[in-house]
Amino acid sequence: MTIHHDWDKAGSARLAAPKMAWFAVDGHAPISNPAPRGKRLFDVSLALVLLVPLSILMGAVALMTLIRQGRPIFYSAERMRAPGQPFRQWKFRTMIPENEDFGATGAHKHWRITPWGHFLRRTRIDELPQLFNILKGDMSFVGPRPPLREYVERFPAVYSQVLKSRPGVTGLATLIYHRHEDRILARCKSAEATELAYYRRCLPAKLKIDLIYQRHRDLRLDLWIMWNTVKIVLGYKDERPRRRGRS
Repeated sequence: MTIHHDWDKAGSARLAAPKMAWFAVDGHAPISNPAPRGKRLFDVSLALVLLVPLSILMGAVALMTLIRQGRPIFYSAERMRAPGQPFRQWKFRTMIPENEDFGATGAHKHWRITPWGHFLRRTRIDELPQLFNILKGDMSFVGPRPPLREYVERFPAVYSQVLKSRPGVTGLATLIYHRHEDRILARCKSAEATELAYYRRCLPAKLKIDLIYQRHRDLRLDLWIMWNTVKIVLGYKDERPRRRGRS
């Protein structure tokens, strides 16, 4: 899902700030595990291995996107890898461009998603160009989804913890909350309703899950997240997976 916010256009005065009191206990930020040893080496090695077969697929997708949708082939947007560290995130374009675009992608924007774009989103093939973001060091395979600058600047204390992990192509919040978020936003029929729903309901929930990941991150958890993401993409599971030993 593509998110882009313009607080002036959305009427930031009307957006009641989500409660973030849960973030700090007794004035202290939640504890986070150190980054797993060898994670960066794992990311680079796997990205290089995947680029060999997937480069053919990406070339074919780029050609089909050009034929079916025209230019631009790619969608590029500023995201943050850490406070004060922006980068350009790359995807295959899935929507009809619009100059005055802002706000979360709710039902009011569904008309802009092309038939080809629906396929790319459903299969998550639109995310493949992020392999180059991984090689560059801006992203990881697993981590919090890369946020917009305005969120990082609006909630610096939370994001200073969340972005201790490189942003990920997938992550615990994506795995657990993505389908629920889509259902919430699918009921929003206007830009304002979408903005309020995302800002009040989706963002706090995803930040909480990102902080849970931060406290428990290790290579085994990353592999579990990646494996279950692959199963969902391939259609083996429609609901959020559960870890062993949990009912």
